Formats: sequence, C-alpha cells, structure tokens
Amino acid sequence: MGKGQSGITNTIRVLRFNAGEMTQAALAEKVGVTRQTVVAIEQGRYSPSLEVAFRIAAAFEVPLEQVFQWAPADGQD
Repeated sequence: MGKGQSGITNTIRVLRFNAGEMTQAALAEKVGVTRQTVVAIEQGRYSPSLEVAFRIAAAFEVPLEQVFQWAPADGQD
C-alpha cells in the first residue's frame, strides 16, 4: 500500500443512502464530528478513532464490521 493508504474500507455512503439518503452533515451531527471529517472518512482519506467508528455504527444501528472492513497488506495478519 502506498503512503497514506490504509487497509480500512467502509460502507458509509451505502449506509447513508439506505438510511433515507442521510446527508453527510446529518451523520456528522449524530456522531459529533464535522461534515469534513465524515467526508474524509467516507473517502478513505482518514481513519476514525475507535470511538468515532463505534459512534458511526451506532448511528446506523449496525455492527462495526458492517461499516468498516480491514484487509491486511500482503504478509500482514
């Protein structure tokens, strides 16, 4: 993986759509972060803290694993 890339992906955009097309601003307000933070997380440019990750999952009432997935780089477990 290149610099700045992590093996973490997310389904936030899909979850927002399935939640009545929730806006990034509405999710940010529910979670207690800025809209810009939600944008960065959704686009994979920023990995949230564990607490924020749990808050996002709680906002959609789904398990953490349904929001975030981790694929290790080759040679890592």
